[in-house]
Amino acid sequence: MNRKLRDYLILLSIAGLILALDQWTKWLVRETLPLRGTWLPSWLDWLSPYARIVHWNNSGAAFGMFQQGNLIFTILAFVVIGAILYYYPRVEAEDWTLRLAMGLQLGGAAGNLVDRLLMGRVTDFISVSIFPVFNIADASITVGVLVLLLGVWLKERLAKKRAQDESSLEGMESRG
Repeated sequence: MNRKLRDYLILLSIAGLILALDQWTKWLVRETLPLRGTWLPSWLDWLSPYARIVHWNNSGAAFGMFQQGNLIFTILAFVVIGAILYYYPRVEAEDWTLRLAMGLQLGGAAGNLVDRLLMGRVTDFISVSIFPVFNIADASITVGVLVLLLGVWLKERLAKKRAQDESSLEGMESRG
């Protein structure tokens, strides 16, 4: 199979899984909970001060930031999606952290974009302690950023090790 096609299949599989899970969970919340309604199984009542499902709408960015910025974030989502689709095949096949991060971010951006285009707002529902209410797409974008940072850290660490190894090798050759 053509490498570029295979690369896109991997990207779109990750993003598609995130998009499907995000849209299904949002649909479930919209269908079963009234706006601002909460839910938690009775056997988890002890957890309610810390975590629960809350039906919430958001016209801003992830985690409720920058409310009323729907148009800006709709445009930004298209830009991010376009950039990921353009840049992805240029990423080295061995750079799995960047490829995974891009898939997670693409799926998250697409999940929230679908809401913005169809409803003019994003459905949020995961409420954890005092943290702003969020959804699967927001979590996917956040995890994608963390994976990206992990990848950068791993690359820097590997580069330092290679530099040390080369330096040691050069030192041994000059003595020998």
